[in-house]
Amino acid sequence: MEEQKIAIFKQKDIRKVIYKKEWWFSVVDVCGALTDSVDAGAYWRKLKQRLIEEQSQVVTFCHGLKLIAPDGKKYLTDCANTESIFRIIQSIPSPKAEPFKRWLAKVGYERVQEIEDPELAQKRARAIYKAKGYPDEWIDLRMRGIMIRENLTDEWNKHGVKAGREYEILTAEISKATFGMTPSEYKKFKGLKHQNLRDHMDVLESLFSQLGEAATTEITKSEDPLGFMPNKEVSKRGGRIAGEAREKLEEITGKKVSTKTNFLQLKKKKELK
Repeated sequence: MEEQKIAIFKQKDIRKVIYKKEWWFSVVDVCGALTDSVDAGAYWRKLKQRLIEEQSQVVTFCHGLKLIAPDGKKYLTDCANTESIFRIIQSIPSPKAEPFKRWLAKVGYERVQEIEDPELAQKRARAIYKAKGYPDEWIDLRMRGIMIRENLTDEWNKHGVKAGREYEILTAEISKATFGMTPSEYKKFKGLKHQNLRDHMDVLESLFSQLGEAATTEITKSEDPLGFMPNKEVSKRGGRIAGEAREKLEEITGKKVSTKTNFLQLKKKKELK
């Protein structure tokens, strides 16, 4: 499962994403932070070409990973892990190189710590949500949802589903069966752009989302489907269990579970009071 975040070095955004259980950083962002270039992309293209001509192996260690750009869309971006970024930095003349190396060692090491002690990841996530103003009850529910999601992706991995696009498709199937909307449709429904949809679900939405994923996990364990297509069918059925429960609740209460309300709107209302 990929997770993108923004790290900040001296007021410069550095996009980073978890890939193969470690942080990978946007090389263009690193070049921009170190050089203050007006066109960091052009700077990296020239540096990359020079490294290729010098037959430097560091370029071969870069991977094109999809990162969210300022326009809210995802684009393939050259990324490198901590070790490779260190090598690239050596080719960039900058007085910021040494402090950047120290910063990089710290933010890269955080992921290593989290792998060794998963509780650290949850503690950091709780602190971030708390700082954003989320209530404790919602945070507890969100943490449970993260655990349920990880259990599901672990099962997918064991049953021959590939991380990335295939995970996205199966997730969309669960969401469609649960709410009648794919995640991208749900984000439009709530007026979101690049934000994480789950961070803008209320308690009921989150509970039904978790039920769909937990049901899919249990069916996967029970039936042992192998490969993408069999798991796609299981995902539809797991999501349908949550969907039927949602429809029953809506029938009894006369209220829709899915709402257009998002956390950004709630936060603005609180700030206006």
